[in-house]
This record gives sequence, C-alpha cells and structure tokens, in this order.
Amino acid sequence: MLSGPPGAGKTLLARCLPGILPPLDRDAQVEVARIRSVRGERVAALDPHPPFQDPHHSASLPALVGGGSPPRPGEITRAHRGVLFLDELPEFDRRTLEALREPLETGEVTIARARATTRFPARFQLLAAMNPCPCGHLGDSRQACACTPAQIQRYRGKLSGPLLDRIDLQLEVPALPVEELRPGQGNGGEEPSAAVRARVEATRERQLQLLGVPAAALTARGVEEHCQPDADGLAFLETASKRLGLSARAYHRILKLARTIADLTGTDRIARAHIAEAVQYRRLDAGDSAS
Repeated sequence: MLSGPPGAGKTLLARCLPGILPPLDRDAQVEVARIRSVRGERVAALDPHPPFQDPHHSASLPALVGGGSPPRPGEITRAHRGVLFLDELPEFDRRTLEALREPLETGEVTIARARATTRFPARFQLLAAMNPCPCGHLGDSRQACACTPAQIQRYRGKLSGPLLDRIDLQLEVPALPVEELRPGQGNGGEEPSAAVRARVEATRERQLQLLGVPAAALTARGVEEHCQPDADGLAFLETASKRLGLSARAYHRILKLARTIADLTGTDRIARAHIAEAVQYRRLDAGDSAS
C-alpha cells in the first residue's frame, strides 16, 4: 500500500515494480498463456514477464474477480503470477474489495453458479495506492489539508480491517521538494531497476533452496520452522503485537516479511532489526498512515 498526496509518484513507483520481479519460469508462463487463451486473447508466444493489471476503480465485481455465464476470469486471474495494481483504492466498491480476501489467502477465486462451481487461479501480488485523506493533502508540506477528522475517518473506513490485515507493506510516499526534481539533484542513492532485480532474484533463489518456496507462500508450520527470530527479536515482536493489537495473521505475516528482509542481506538468523523493519511497515495498523 502506497499512501501519499497527489503527484508524489505512487503510480510511477507501482508501474516500476514489474521491472524488479524475477522472470516467470516455464510452468508459470504456460499458466498465464492458458488464462489469456480462455479469455479469448491471442497468444503468439510464451512471455517471461509477470503480468501487470491495473483495473479502473469503477470496475464491477464480475470484472475484477470473474463472473458471467459461462463464468470468465476477471482481472485478478489475469494478474495470476504477477501484479494487480489498484489505484485510488478507497474509491473501489467495498463489496468488490472484500471479494479479494479469499484469493489473497488461497491463490484462487471460486465462482458459484446454480449449475456448477468454477475455480480460477488468482495468485497475484496486490499493490494499491491511496491518498491519505479525501483532499489528498494530509501531512503534505506543500498544501494544508482541508478535511475534517470525521471525513478522514470515513475515507479510511472504506477499507476494512480484514483487508488491511492482508497488506504487509504500508508505505508513506511523501511529495518531493521541487529542488530534488532537477536532473542530477537526487541524494546519490538511486539504483537502476536491473540492480534491484538482481538482488531480488538472488533472494528468491536463496528462499527456494532453503525453504522450498518463497517466504510469502510458507504455511503456518513453515513459519514456525524457518521464520523464528532470536530472543531479542521475539521479545520485540510480542511487545509490538500487544501494543498494535495485531491479529495472528499479521503476526505470521510479519515473520514472513522479516525472513525476506534477512534473506535480502544474506543473513540466516532473523534478528530484532529485521523484525523492527517489518513491524514499522504496518503503518495503518498503528493508525499512522501518511501522517
């Protein structure tokens, strides 16, 4: 979840994500090609690039999750093995957003009809963007927010707790000062996507060798086996969980994320620093989104 004022670069960042993802293996390429074929799209060749789907916030429930007679795959199935980007997330119909909860957990969507039940694959990475408030300028140093506390609460209330619980990274994207937009005025820490992708691919390979699956796909038993932090890290996580009122799902997701953070640095043991970084990404759980 990317939260920030209009023009901060949320959509630009989102569209850069596919450029740092590992290429699809052949089995995944075949799955994606089959889905496109079922939808009636022409498939000339297998494509190693992960899909990227960005439906408009006016998309209906059947358009997003699938439907019709006979049932056809929706946008979340088109995003299978890739990225589903939902810009202006609170503007989507709440019933449509709630329908994402099952596929985010199971990796498939079930469409029930009177004569039959159809299941479509839907193992995608959800990426969303939103303004911090209705006017978009809460916490914006360039312009004061004109929203009342009640308006902000209603706006954020469009996103249910169970849905937010399934979003592991909740990031603030502040607006950049005009001076930093000039060519050559960055902070010197920029990296090309190719360099980041190489690090991501190395981490994915490390997890496949050590865990058998990417950390995000670990079961509860796998989390217990591969994601246990050291004593200091465990104490920090327990304290944070009580303070933030985290669910059991969020607790396990933090451990999975901490496993990946450790693997990105080539560290075998999950330490307090890895747990702390994973916890601080859950800004909406802390009630501190983009403020």
